[in-house]
Amino acid sequence: MAAHPGDRGFALLQYVLPKHLLSRFIYHFMRTRMRWLKNLTIAGFLRGYTINMQEAAETNPLSYPSFNAFFTRALAREARPVDGSEEGIISPVDGTVSQCGAIDGDAIIQAKGQHYSVLELLGGDSAAAARYRGGQFACIYLAPYNYHRMHMPVAGKVLQTLYIPGDLFSVNAATARAVPRLFSRNERVVCEFATKAGHHAFVMVGALFVGSIETAWNGEINPPPRPRKAVRSLPAGAGLELPKGAEIGRFNMGSTVVMLFEPGKISFHPAMVPGAVVRMGQPIGTITG
Repeated sequence: MAAHPGDRGFALLQYVLPKHLLSRFIYHFMRTRMRWLKNLTIAGFLRGYTINMQEAAETNPLSYPSFNAFFTRALAREARPVDGSEEGIISPVDGTVSQCGAIDGDAIIQAKGQHYSVLELLGGDSAAAARYRGGQFACIYLAPYNYHRMHMPVAGKVLQTLYIPGDLFSVNAATARAVPRLFSRNERVVCEFATKAGHHAFVMVGALFVGSIETAWNGEINPPPRPRKAVRSLPAGAGLELPKGAEIGRFNMGSTVVMLFEPGKISFHPAMVPGAVVRMGQPIGTITG
């Protein structure tokens, strides 16, 4: 669907908003341990969204020490069974498919009439970008009501972790239709893995009010203050072996993940179409090469 006037108006507002400053305020607000304030915030969130707390490892929402701890809560082990087939690729998150399919040379579709490049998404790393030309990608959006931890879609070994500074536009569907190159201009963390399906890039895209992104091996990567200017390579975790379903990291507030696979290595299931709802652990594709 192409952008309409409402999308463009929403995007225009974001161009003039002090997005980093607002996100810094939300970062600190969501970590307050003032019991009455964090309880009020959690209760308000639960009134606005339907959350199944019976899936959580800690089922009492007011037991969490801060709103951020509640927001990034762990699930009970049985809440998200991981598909155990050897050739299967699982959804790394709970969310909604934004786009999925073939990478057209270096171009990834963002929305109708909007594309961004693999090279730009990966922070200008030409060697990495060349690996994914003509490959497969999937982009999954995590709404505020979703589970906000990210997991390995296939077993793999950590090759590199990059922090790439950028903007903090919202990543919802309206903004994706209206803001050019949205996912390659926002702040993001890129993790690259060696897997049975070849090289795999897992991109965690920041967004408006996303106070930070963290990985299981680096901890919090991008706390305030921001903005920052330079791409940073983070050596921690290199060589770490992770099984399918292992936790990669978490968004402190919600956002989007983009997965890249080399050409001829995997195929996504036909149900992976824009608007499809996925849950972490369910099969979404197959290793083919």
